[in-house]
Amino acid sequence: MAMSYIVQRNHCFYVVAYNGHDPITGRERRRWHPAGSDIGDAEEVRRRIDRQRPKPLCAATLGGFMSTTWLATKGTLTHATANRYRWMIDHEIAPRVGTIRLDALRPDDPDACYGDLIANGGRRRQGLAPKSVLEIHRVIFNALDLAVDRQLIDANPARRARPPKPTNRSAVPAIWNAEQLGRFLTAAHRLRFYPALHLVAHTGMRRGEVAGLNWGDLDVNTSSLSIVRTRQVTMGRTVEGPVKTRTSRRRIDLDVNTVALLEQWWRRLVIEGATIEPATPMFLSTYHRTPSPESFSQLFGRIIATTDLPRIRFHDLRHTHASLLVAAGVPIKVVAERFGHAHPGFTMHTYQHLLPGMGATAATQFAALIDTSR
Repeated sequence: MAMSYIVQRNHCFYVVAYNGHDPITGRERRRWHPAGSDIGDAEEVRRRIDRQRPKPLCAATLGGFMSTTWLATKGTLTHATANRYRWMIDHEIAPRVGTIRLDALRPDDPDACYGDLIANGGRRRQGLAPKSVLEIHRVIFNALDLAVDRQLIDANPARRARPPKPTNRSAVPAIWNAEQLGRFLTAAHRLRFYPALHLVAHTGMRRGEVAGLNWGDLDVNTSSLSIVRTRQVTMGRTVEGPVKTRTSRRRIDLDVNTVALLEQWWRRLVIEGATIEPATPMFLSTYHRTPSPESFSQLFGRIIATTDLPRIRFHDLRHTHASLLVAAGVPIKVVAERFGHAHPGFTMHTYQHLLPGMGATAATQFAALIDTSR
């Protein structure tokens, strides 16, 4: 595989040879060799440079390198993310390209892997979405970049691969209006986990955050909840870990009715015989077991099926909560802090345009302001 190319500058040719990555900046290093004014001479210089370049010997396979060396460099990953990477390597990457030696890997190998993942990937072999395959490509790309830095291979073959592009779907999430959200809560009112659904609707918490709540996170005196952990389903198991980012670790203020509902739920668990400690999960099943986060989504889907409400995802309760706050005039910065967003600009970009009529209202208010000043 040629590691150099020819460039013409001011009627002179140069051979640019790849010389690895800078260990400090991570940038590619390239050396320019003068090659005269004749393209034939330049081609000969390029061939001579490529012949003289030492070829690294690497017996490591892609799967072995990723599952050992590459994962070992990811010490800062959360437990859930590390498990997801292991699953990805063991079940999606290794069966397709894991046995290929690093120095024998070519761009068409990842391409063939991506095509098979689109057609047959996933636990049920029904194919993965382009977005999921693109995530796998980024993992392979990152691992091969490490192999280049370790001088196991000359160049990253995934750099020339062609991963699928995500489908161009609208970025606007589905939401309910206040009346529809109220109808949903009415339909769910008599169910055991209604307090959890009520809490999501009134705070916009993520599914994993609600599943990760313990009783020690509730402060009745200040009417607030501390979000410090999450519970996720990874490789068929429920795994507990810290929240994903620094800003996701936050305190959420609660309204009086929500606090009263949680206190009522606490008394119900005590009457049922549950032992309530600060580290006890807030939401427990009939047999006082911690429910899987997926059980909340499944319950949500069953409730919607009994109504004529528009079909949305469980996570869209979070979008609904945010859009209703924005429509009510709550400052974007307050919404961002409540949701654990790193920057209010992300909150504004995501939610401010969701409800129709806000722009028209702003135009009318501005015109009234000018008319009054006149």
